[in-house]
Amino acid sequence: MILLFHSHIHEKHADFLHTISYLRKLTNVSIEIHPIQGKTLKVIEAYLIGDTSALSKENLSALPGVASVVQISSDYQKISPQSNNQPKDFTYNQVTFSQETFHVFAGLCAVDTKDSVEAVMSALQSAGQVCTRMGAYKPRTSPYAFQGLGKDCLAYVFDLAHRYGIRVIAMEVTHERHIEEIHTRLEKMGNPTGVMLQIGTRNAQNFELLKAVGQQTTYPVLYKRGYGISLHESLCATEYIAHSGNHNIVFCLRGVKSIFSAPHRNLVDFAQVPIIKRLTKMPVCVDPSHAVGNREQDPLGISDVFHATAQGVISGANMVLADVHRAPPEALVDGRQAIALKDLPWFLEDIQLVRNTYQKRVALANARNESLCPNPLGFRQGDAAQTS
Repeated sequence: MILLFHSHIHEKHADFLHTISYLRKLTNVSIEIHPIQGKTLKVIEAYLIGDTSALSKENLSALPGVASVVQISSDYQKISPQSNNQPKDFTYNQVTFSQETFHVFAGLCAVDTKDSVEAVMSALQSAGQVCTRMGAYKPRTSPYAFQGLGKDCLAYVFDLAHRYGIRVIAMEVTHERHIEEIHTRLEKMGNPTGVMLQIGTRNAQNFELLKAVGQQTTYPVLYKRGYGISLHESLCATEYIAHSGNHNIVFCLRGVKSIFSAPHRNLVDFAQVPIIKRLTKMPVCVDPSHAVGNREQDPLGISDVFHATAQGVISGANMVLADVHRAPPEALVDGRQAIALKDLPWFLEDIQLVRNTYQKRVALANARNESLCPNPLGFRQGDAAQTS
Protein backbone atom coordinates (compact mmCIF):
# COMPACT_ATOMS: atom_id res chain seq x y z
CA MET A 1 0.00 0.00 0.00
CA ILE A 2 1.31 3.46 -0.94
CA LEU A 3 0.31 6.82 0.54
CA LEU A 4 0.96 9.82 -1.68
CA PHE A 5 1.13 13.19 0.12
CA HIS A 6 0.02 16.52 -1.32
CA SER A 7 2.77 18.38 -3.18
CA HIS A 8 3.00 21.14 -0.55
CA ILE A 9 3.68 18.63 2.24
CA HIS A 10 7.34 18.33 3.27
CA GLU A 11 9.04 16.09 5.83
CA LYS A 12 8.85 18.71 8.59
CA HIS A 13 5.25 19.68 7.90
CA ALA A 14 2.94 19.18 10.89
CA ASP A 15 0.46 17.11 8.86
CA PHE A 16 3.22 14.81 7.65
CA LEU A 17 4.62 14.31 11.15
CA HIS A 18 1.15 13.60 12.56
CA THR A 19 0.33 11.04 9.87
CA ILE A 20 3.69 9.25 10.07
CA SER A 21 3.38 9.08 13.86
CA TYR A 22 -0.01 7.39 13.44
CA LEU A 23 1.30 4.95 10.82
CA ARG A 24 4.25 3.89 12.97
CA LYS A 25 1.80 2.65 15.62
CA LEU A 26 0.23 0.14 13.22
CA THR A 27 0.97 -3.49 14.06
CA ASN A 28 2.66 -5.86 11.60
CA VAL A 29 3.34 -2.96 9.24
CA SER A 30 6.63 -1.17 8.58
CA ILE A 31 6.93 2.29 7.01
CA GLU A 32 9.35 3.46 4.32
CA ILE A 33 9.51 7.15 3.36
CA HIS A 34 10.43 7.99 -0.25
CA PRO A 35 10.76 11.61 -1.43
CA ILE A 36 10.18 11.63 -5.22
CA GLN A 37 11.59 14.45 -7.34
CA GLY A 38 9.52 14.99 -10.47
CA LYS A 39 10.14 17.36 -13.35
CA THR A 40 8.63 20.33 -11.48
CA LEU A 41 7.50 19.09 -8.06
CA LYS A 42 8.85 17.05 -5.18
CA VAL A 43 6.35 14.77 -3.48
CA ILE A 44 6.59 12.27 -0.64
CA GLU A 45 5.40 8.68 -0.73
CA ALA A 46 5.01 6.40 2.29
CA TYR A 47 5.16 2.65 1.64
CA LEU A 48 3.24 0.46 4.08
CA ILE A 49 4.97 -2.92 3.99
CA GLY A 50 3.54 -6.01 5.64
CA ASP A 51 0.01 -7.14 6.41
CA THR A 52 -2.14 -4.27 5.15
CA SER A 53 -5.26 -6.36 4.49
CA ALA A 54 -7.09 -5.02 7.55
CA LEU A 55 -6.33 -1.36 6.81
CA SER A 56 -9.11 0.85 5.45
CA LYS A 57 -8.19 2.77 2.31
CA GLU A 58 -10.85 5.36 3.17
CA ASN A 59 -9.48 5.92 6.69
CA LEU A 60 -5.93 6.29 5.43
CA SER A 61 -7.08 8.73 2.74
CA ALA A 62 -8.56 10.92 5.48
CA LEU A 63 -5.24 11.30 7.32
CA PRO A 64 -3.73 14.83 7.32
CA GLY A 65 -1.69 15.66 4.22
CA VAL A 66 -2.57 12.49 2.29
CA ALA A 67 -3.57 13.10 -1.34
CA SER A 68 -4.29 9.50 -2.35
CA VAL A 69 -3.85 5.88 -1.31
CA VAL A 70 -2.96 3.12 -3.75
CA GLN A 71 -3.73 -0.48 -2.85
CA ILE A 72 -1.14 -2.66 -4.56
CA SER A 73 -1.80 -6.34 -5.16
CA SER A 74 0.85 -6.90 -7.84
CA ASP A 75 4.55 -7.62 -7.34
CA TYR A 76 5.19 -4.74 -9.75
CA GLN A 77 4.23 -1.78 -7.58
CA LYS A 78 6.54 0.90 -8.98
CA ILE A 79 7.10 -0.29 -12.56
CA SER A 80 3.41 -0.93 -13.19
CA PRO A 81 1.63 1.27 -15.76
CA GLN A 82 -1.01 1.80 -13.05
CA SER A 83 1.56 3.62 -10.90
CA ASN A 84 0.18 6.97 -12.07
CA ASN A 85 2.15 9.05 -9.60
CA GLN A 86 5.32 8.28 -11.60
CA PRO A 87 6.01 9.48 -15.16
CA LYS A 88 5.92 6.92 -17.95
CA ASP A 89 8.90 8.46 -19.73
CA PHE A 90 12.14 10.17 -18.82
CA THR A 91 14.63 12.47 -20.50
CA TYR A 92 18.33 12.13 -19.78
CA ASN A 93 20.98 14.36 -21.32
CA GLN A 94 18.48 15.56 -23.96
CA VAL A 95 17.47 12.02 -24.99
CA THR A 96 13.92 10.89 -24.17
CA PHE A 97 13.06 7.27 -23.39
CA SER A 98 9.52 5.88 -23.36
CA GLN A 99 7.41 3.10 -24.82
CA GLU A 100 6.95 5.23 -27.95
CA THR A 101 10.49 6.46 -28.66
CA PHE A 102 13.22 4.50 -30.42
CA HIS A 103 17.03 4.58 -30.15
CA VAL A 104 19.95 2.47 -31.31
CA PHE A 105 22.93 1.88 -29.00
CA ALA A 106 25.58 0.39 -31.29
CA GLY A 107 29.12 0.18 -29.96
CA LEU A 108 31.87 -1.88 -28.39
CA CYS A 109 30.93 -4.79 -26.15
CA ALA A 110 34.32 -4.19 -24.54
CA VAL A 111 36.62 -1.21 -25.01
CA ASP A 112 39.96 -2.48 -26.26
CA THR A 113 41.84 0.55 -27.65
CA LYS A 114 41.31 4.28 -27.93
CA ASP A 115 41.50 3.96 -31.72
CA SER A 116 38.62 1.46 -31.71
CA VAL A 117 36.49 3.81 -29.61
CA GLU A 118 37.18 6.74 -31.92
CA ALA A 119 36.46 4.71 -35.05
CA VAL A 120 33.06 3.64 -33.69
CA MET A 121 32.08 7.08 -32.44
CA SER A 122 33.12 8.75 -35.66
CA ALA A 123 30.97 6.29 -37.62
CA LEU A 124 28.03 6.88 -35.28
CA GLN A 125 28.28 10.64 -35.72
CA SER A 126 28.35 10.23 -39.51
CA ALA A 127 25.18 8.13 -39.21
CA GLY A 128 23.44 10.75 -37.08
CA GLN A 129 23.50 8.68 -33.89
CA VAL A 130 23.78 10.12 -30.38
CA CYS A 131 23.86 6.90 -28.31
CA THR A 132 26.31 4.03 -28.00
CA ARG A 133 27.41 1.15 -25.81
CA MET A 134 30.93 0.95 -24.38
CA GLY A 135 32.01 -1.84 -22.02
CA ALA A 136 34.63 -0.81 -19.49
CA TYR A 137 33.89 -3.45 -16.86
CA LYS A 138 33.32 -6.98 -18.20
CA PRO A 139 32.30 -9.96 -16.05
CA ARG A 140 33.56 -13.14 -17.73
CA THR A 141 32.89 -16.82 -17.27
CA SER A 142 36.62 -17.60 -17.08
CA PRO A 143 38.89 -15.76 -14.63
CA TYR A 144 41.57 -15.83 -17.36
CA ALA A 145 39.50 -13.97 -19.95
CA PHE A 146 39.81 -10.24 -20.61
CA GLN A 147 37.90 -8.40 -17.86
CA GLY A 148 37.79 -4.97 -19.45
CA LEU A 149 40.03 -1.92 -19.04
CA GLY A 150 37.97 -0.56 -16.17
CA LYS A 151 38.41 3.01 -14.99
CA ASP A 152 41.61 3.40 -17.05
CA CYS A 153 39.58 3.90 -20.25
CA LEU A 154 36.87 6.17 -18.88
CA ALA A 155 38.65 9.47 -19.54
CA TYR A 156 39.20 8.93 -23.26
CA VAL A 157 35.81 7.24 -23.76
CA PHE A 158 34.02 10.24 -22.25
CA ASP A 159 36.23 12.73 -24.08
CA LEU A 160 35.65 11.09 -27.46
CA ALA A 161 31.93 10.87 -26.77
CA HIS A 162 31.85 14.62 -26.26
CA ARG A 163 33.94 15.21 -29.37
CA TYR A 164 31.61 13.13 -31.56
CA GLY A 165 28.30 14.28 -30.06
CA ILE A 166 27.42 11.11 -28.16
CA ARG A 167 24.94 11.98 -25.40
CA VAL A 168 24.30 8.61 -23.72
CA ILE A 169 26.64 5.64 -23.25
CA ALA A 170 25.30 2.31 -22.00
CA MET A 171 28.03 1.00 -19.69
CA GLU A 172 27.85 -2.13 -17.57
CA VAL A 173 28.72 -1.97 -13.87
CA THR A 174 29.38 -5.05 -11.77
CA HIS A 175 30.13 -3.43 -8.42
CA GLU A 176 28.97 -0.37 -6.51
CA ARG A 177 32.45 1.15 -6.75
CA HIS A 178 32.11 1.24 -10.55
CA ILE A 179 29.21 3.68 -10.18
CA GLU A 180 31.43 5.94 -8.09
CA GLU A 181 34.33 5.65 -10.56
CA ILE A 182 32.07 6.67 -13.46
CA HIS A 183 30.53 9.51 -11.46
CA THR A 184 33.87 10.83 -10.27
CA ARG A 185 35.39 10.81 -13.76
CA LEU A 186 32.36 12.49 -15.37
CA GLU A 187 32.26 15.23 -12.73
CA LYS A 188 36.01 15.82 -12.97
CA MET A 189 35.64 16.29 -16.75
CA GLY A 190 32.60 18.56 -16.44
CA ASN A 191 30.05 15.92 -17.50
CA PRO A 192 30.98 15.82 -21.22
CA THR A 193 28.47 13.02 -21.90
CA GLY A 194 25.91 10.84 -20.11
CA VAL A 195 25.99 7.24 -18.89
CA MET A 196 23.19 4.69 -18.60
CA LEU A 197 24.26 2.15 -15.98
CA GLN A 198 23.83 -1.36 -17.34
CA ILE A 199 23.06 -4.35 -15.12
CA GLY A 200 24.28 -7.39 -17.01
CA THR A 201 22.54 -10.74 -17.10
CA ARG A 202 25.04 -12.27 -14.66
CA ASN A 203 24.00 -9.70 -12.05
CA ALA A 204 20.27 -9.97 -12.75
CA GLN A 205 19.59 -11.00 -9.15
CA ASN A 206 22.49 -9.27 -7.43
CA PHE A 207 20.08 -7.47 -5.13
CA GLU A 208 22.67 -5.30 -3.41
CA LEU A 209 23.85 -3.99 -6.79
CA LEU A 210 20.23 -3.45 -7.84
CA LYS A 211 19.66 -1.41 -4.69
CA ALA A 212 22.83 0.58 -5.33
CA VAL A 213 21.84 1.65 -8.86
CA GLY A 214 18.36 2.34 -7.53
CA GLN A 215 19.48 4.55 -4.66
CA GLN A 216 21.20 6.95 -7.04
CA THR A 217 19.04 8.95 -9.43
CA THR A 218 21.75 10.72 -11.43
CA TYR A 219 22.00 7.95 -14.03
CA PRO A 220 19.24 5.88 -15.68
CA VAL A 221 19.52 2.10 -15.60
CA LEU A 222 19.50 -0.51 -18.37
CA TYR A 223 18.53 -3.85 -16.84
CA LYS A 224 19.28 -7.04 -18.80
CA ARG A 225 16.98 -10.00 -18.23
CA GLY A 226 18.62 -12.88 -16.39
CA TYR A 227 19.51 -15.63 -18.83
CA GLY A 228 18.50 -18.41 -16.45
CA ILE A 229 15.51 -16.96 -14.58
CA SER A 230 11.90 -16.33 -15.47
CA LEU A 231 10.55 -13.11 -16.90
CA HIS A 232 8.60 -12.59 -13.66
CA GLU A 233 11.78 -12.88 -11.59
CA SER A 234 13.55 -10.40 -13.88
CA LEU A 235 10.69 -7.90 -13.64
CA CYS A 236 10.77 -8.24 -9.84
CA ALA A 237 14.47 -7.37 -10.02
CA THR A 238 13.66 -4.10 -11.78
CA GLU A 239 11.12 -3.46 -9.03
CA TYR A 240 14.08 -3.52 -6.63
CA ILE A 241 15.62 -0.65 -8.59
CA ALA A 242 12.41 1.39 -8.69
CA HIS A 243 11.61 0.62 -5.06
CA SER A 244 15.00 2.03 -4.09
CA GLY A 245 14.13 5.35 -5.75
CA ASN A 246 15.29 5.26 -9.38
CA HIS A 247 12.38 5.00 -11.83
CA ASN A 248 14.40 5.69 -15.00
CA ILE A 249 14.75 2.09 -16.13
CA VAL A 250 14.94 0.39 -19.52
CA PHE A 251 14.31 -3.37 -19.60
CA CYS A 252 16.46 -5.37 -22.01
CA LEU A 253 15.75 -8.77 -23.54
CA ARG A 254 18.96 -10.57 -24.53
CA GLY A 255 17.97 -14.18 -25.04
CA VAL A 256 17.81 -17.01 -22.50
CA LYS A 257 19.86 -20.14 -22.03
CA SER A 258 18.27 -23.20 -23.60
CA ILE A 259 19.30 -26.55 -25.02
CA PHE A 260 17.17 -25.59 -28.02
CA SER A 261 19.06 -22.39 -28.87
CA ALA A 262 21.76 -23.93 -31.09
CA PRO A 263 23.21 -22.79 -33.41
CA HIS A 264 22.51 -19.47 -31.70
CA ARG A 265 24.14 -18.56 -28.43
CA ASN A 266 20.78 -18.12 -26.67
CA LEU A 267 17.11 -18.67 -27.43
CA VAL A 268 15.82 -15.35 -28.80
CA ASP A 269 12.97 -14.08 -26.58
CA PHE A 270 11.99 -10.92 -28.46
CA ALA A 271 8.36 -12.03 -28.83
CA GLN A 272 8.03 -10.93 -25.19
CA VAL A 273 8.54 -7.24 -26.03
CA PRO A 274 4.77 -6.52 -26.03
CA ILE A 275 4.30 -8.50 -22.81
CA ILE A 276 6.72 -6.24 -20.94
CA LYS A 277 5.08 -3.15 -22.44
CA ARG A 278 1.72 -4.46 -21.25
CA LEU A 279 2.85 -5.35 -17.71
CA THR A 280 5.06 -2.32 -17.07
CA LYS A 281 5.67 1.27 -18.09
CA MET A 282 9.35 0.62 -18.91
CA PRO A 283 10.79 1.14 -22.39
CA VAL A 284 11.95 -2.19 -23.82
CA CYS A 285 15.36 -2.85 -25.35
CA VAL A 286 16.52 -5.87 -27.35
CA ASP A 287 20.11 -7.10 -27.59
CA PRO A 288 20.33 -9.23 -30.73
CA SER A 289 24.12 -9.57 -30.52
CA HIS A 290 24.11 -11.57 -27.28
CA ALA A 291 20.95 -13.43 -28.22
CA VAL A 292 22.36 -14.74 -31.51
CA GLY A 293 26.06 -14.82 -30.69
CA ASN A 294 27.42 -15.08 -34.25
CA ARG A 295 27.48 -13.38 -37.66
CA GLU A 296 26.13 -16.26 -39.73
CA GLN A 297 24.18 -15.17 -42.83
CA ASP A 298 21.25 -16.40 -44.87
CA PRO A 299 21.52 -17.01 -48.66
CA LEU A 300 20.92 -13.29 -49.27
CA GLY A 301 23.85 -12.37 -47.05
CA ILE A 302 21.63 -10.98 -44.27
CA SER A 303 23.06 -11.70 -40.83
CA ASP A 304 21.09 -13.58 -38.17
CA VAL A 305 21.73 -10.55 -35.96
CA PHE A 306 19.88 -8.38 -38.49
CA HIS A 307 16.95 -10.82 -38.55
CA ALA A 308 16.76 -11.01 -34.74
CA THR A 309 16.89 -7.22 -34.53
CA ALA A 310 13.97 -7.00 -36.94
CA GLN A 311 11.97 -9.41 -34.76
CA GLY A 312 12.39 -7.11 -31.78
CA VAL A 313 11.73 -3.88 -33.64
CA ILE A 314 8.59 -5.16 -35.41
CA SER A 315 7.28 -6.19 -31.97
CA GLY A 316 7.65 -2.63 -30.70
CA ALA A 317 11.10 -2.48 -29.09
CA ASN A 318 12.12 1.03 -28.05
CA MET A 319 15.86 0.46 -28.11
CA VAL A 320 18.42 -1.79 -29.78
CA LEU A 321 21.73 -2.66 -28.12
CA ALA A 322 24.20 -4.03 -30.66
CA ASP A 323 27.90 -4.89 -30.83
CA VAL A 324 29.97 -3.34 -33.60
CA HIS A 325 33.73 -3.35 -34.16
CA ARG A 326 36.01 -2.04 -36.89
CA ALA A 327 37.70 -5.47 -37.07
CA PRO A 328 35.51 -8.11 -35.35
CA PRO A 329 38.16 -10.91 -35.45
CA GLU A 330 40.42 -8.63 -33.38
CA ALA A 331 37.81 -7.84 -30.70
CA LEU A 332 38.84 -8.96 -27.23
CA VAL A 333 35.27 -9.87 -26.23
CA ASP A 334 32.49 -11.45 -28.31
CA GLY A 335 34.07 -10.72 -31.69
CA ARG A 336 32.07 -13.56 -33.28
CA GLN A 337 28.84 -11.63 -32.88
CA ALA A 338 30.04 -8.07 -33.61
CA ILE A 339 28.79 -6.30 -36.73
CA ALA A 340 31.62 -5.00 -38.89
CA LEU A 341 31.76 -1.22 -38.72
CA LYS A 342 31.53 -1.02 -42.51
CA ASP A 343 28.08 -2.66 -42.25
CA LEU A 344 26.75 -0.17 -39.69
CA PRO A 345 24.96 2.01 -42.30
CA TRP A 346 23.25 -1.08 -43.73
CA PHE A 347 22.25 -2.20 -40.21
CA LEU A 348 20.74 1.20 -39.37
CA GLU A 349 18.90 1.42 -42.69
CA ASP A 350 17.46 -2.06 -42.19
CA ILE A 351 16.33 -1.11 -38.68
CA GLN A 352 14.65 2.06 -39.93
CA LEU A 353 12.80 0.06 -42.58
CA VAL A 354 11.39 -2.29 -39.93
CA ARG A 355 10.61 0.56 -37.52
CA ASN A 356 8.62 2.30 -40.26
CA THR A 357 6.65 -0.90 -40.77
CA TYR A 358 5.96 -1.13 -37.04
CA GLN A 359 4.62 2.44 -37.12
CA LYS A 360 2.28 1.42 -39.94
CA ARG A 361 1.06 -1.45 -37.74
CA VAL A 362 0.35 1.05 -34.95
CA ALA A 363 -1.57 3.30 -37.34
CA LEU A 364 -3.58 0.32 -38.62
CA ALA A 365 -4.45 -0.77 -35.06
CA ASN A 366 -5.45 2.77 -34.09
CA ALA A 367 -7.67 3.09 -37.15
CA ARG A 368 -9.38 -0.20 -36.34
CA ASN A 369 -9.88 0.80 -32.70
CA GLU A 370 -11.31 4.13 -33.78
CA SER A 371 -13.80 2.41 -36.08
CA LEU A 372 -14.91 0.07 -33.29
CA CYS A 373 -15.08 2.79 -30.64
CA PRO A 374 -15.26 6.45 -31.77
CA ASN A 375 -14.00 7.64 -28.38
CA PRO A 376 -11.46 5.01 -27.34
CA LEU A 377 -9.95 5.18 -23.89
CA GLY A 378 -6.32 4.38 -23.28
CA PHE A 379 -5.19 3.69 -26.85
CA ARG A 380 -1.66 4.96 -27.16
CA GLN A 381 -0.54 6.75 -30.29
CA GLY A 382 2.93 5.95 -31.60
CA ASP A 383 5.11 8.88 -32.48
CA ALA A 384 6.99 9.32 -35.74
CA ALA A 385 9.81 6.87 -36.16
CA GLN A 386 13.11 8.13 -34.94
CA THR A 387 16.43 6.34 -34.84
CA SER A 388 19.08 7.92 -32.66
